[in-house]
Amino acid sequence: MKILCAIDSLCAGGAQRQLVELAVGFRERGHDVTVLVYHDIPFYKHILDHADIKTVCIEDPNYLLRIIKLRHFIRKGKYHAVLSFLEAVNFICQVSGLPYRKWKLVVGERSADPFILKSFKLILFRWFHIFSNYVVANSNANINIVHKANPLLRNSKCKVIYNIIDYNRFKPAEDYRPRKNFKTNLVIVARQEYNKNIGGLVDALILLSESERNKIEIKWYGEEKGSHDINNIIRKAHDKIKQHGLNEVIQFQLPVKNIESVMQQSDAIGLFSHHEGFPNTIIEGMACAKPVICSDVADNRAILANRAQLLCNPNDIGSIKNALLFLINLTNDQLIEIGKENEKIVKSKLNREEIISVYLSLLS
Repeated sequence: MKILCAIDSLCAGGAQRQLVELAVGFRERGHDVTVLVYHDIPFYKHILDHADIKTVCIEDPNYLLRIIKLRHFIRKGKYHAVLSFLEAVNFICQVSGLPYRKWKLVVGERSADPFILKSFKLILFRWFHIFSNYVVANSNANINIVHKANPLLRNSKCKVIYNIIDYNRFKPAEDYRPRKNFKTNLVIVARQEYNKNIGGLVDALILLSESERNKIEIKWYGEEKGSHDINNIIRKAHDKIKQHGLNEVIQFQLPVKNIESVMQQSDAIGLFSHHEGFPNTIIEGMACAKPVICSDVADNRAILANRAQLLCNPNDIGSIKNALLFLINLTNDQLIEIGKENEKIVKSKLNREEIISVYLSLLS
């Protein structure tokens, strides 16, 4: 089968990582796979190159001309199936199929952002889902928002498929030792953007006593992203870090390609988002046998082996603080025990080969 996988770029994002993993999985099954992007950000390109998958980038600053060029490429490609992720790319692929198409089209929703229901443009994007064969979301919360935006979508057309994970990369480290520096080492893998709630985390750290702060070290891997106003909010959080002397408690790093090594040597994985689809960092942390401290949104509670105390309300600073306190007061044996429970759960619920097979069945 000749398959086109389309997304905006190959940047260090969750949706991008998922599409790359699926493309590699399709290629392993013997399919002819091409990845199409319209921004040249090659963070994950080396993975596609290693799998002998062709990558095509069609850039144009003019949005209308970009749609025309991408539509021409898709229609002339003689593909049997197209899989796209993210709303703008989904829209382009759906428009490319008009007035008729011969290929199967599966579009992927990757965010349970409630703002979708307040934006005419974002709602309109979801109405174009009627021109696809299937709409796939990575959480029940996500698919519920899609249904609210477009109530005419048939239930049979909407599928929930959790994220794929490479267990050869994300696995427990044999040389892991808890709290090597006598602190709880918490790793966050996320872009620095408003939704990831950097402000809430910083405010919660401020509420901790000095002795409590000395028990935790947080490393945040991710670039700053957002509009000018949103970035001002992020900068205010950074200013608070300096003002309250938190530079030794929370440190920021650029994305790294070997993030699995970072996770393997951490004591826990964190994510404090206001909303999520189904975040990669959570399941990857689970696969590395780590406790996960995160906001109680989307399907997080359903999949985690977390003690309830490790789930928090992202809009309640006191709730985030209490979750942090619970984490730092766990014994080393408890850290290991919760991590092993998480690893067992994620492997039982998220089977890589089954997920690839489900996608291929929709595309066939």
